[in-house]
Amino acid sequence: MPVSIHPSAIVDEGATIGEGSRIWHFVHVCGGARIGRDVSLGQNVFVGNHVVIGDRCKIQNNVSVYDNVMLEEGVFCGPSMVFTNVYNPRALIERKDEYRETLVKKGVTLGANSTIVCGITIGEFAFIGAGAVINKNVKPYALMVGVSAKQTGWMSEYGDRIPLPLTGTGEYRCPHTGALYSLRGDRLERSQ
Repeated sequence: MPVSIHPSAIVDEGATIGEGSRIWHFVHVCGGARIGRDVSLGQNVFVGNHVVIGDRCKIQNNVSVYDNVMLEEGVFCGPSMVFTNVYNPRALIERKDEYRETLVKKGVTLGANSTIVCGITIGEFAFIGAGAVINKNVKPYALMVGVSAKQTGWMSEYGDRIPLPLTGTGEYRCPHTGALYSLRGDRLERSQ
């Protein structure tokens, strides 16, 4: 499938955009950006030069993906959520050489109006609730809510809450996919 770019969007020369991707109204993609296949960039999205967006990501309206942010496959960025790339910004101090790397792993959901403070990794299939502020690394499958966010549970790859405690042992089989999840200590893993 060809790339679809709305006439009001600006895609700078040098940007790489994968097959089947859709770029909507008033989007700006900088020349150094690398965007995968079947990606959707909603209205008023900005994508910086040093950004990688994996296949099948969905970035909703009014999201800016700044330099040094990497999204793996299948990341969902809810409307108006926020990335940062400088930890302690000041208008009067130039800090472009202090950008911190942010890695969002496969299948993560970043809820509407959530804020991701730079320099962290969000583990596979974690679920960040609407309005949450993430300022430290997040475990795979963790459900994070609040300001500053705290883990309140676990989420399946399908997107359902897993009825297991935050720590201990236990297993859960997803009724939708048949996937088996195992809790060992404070880590949840998909067993099959």
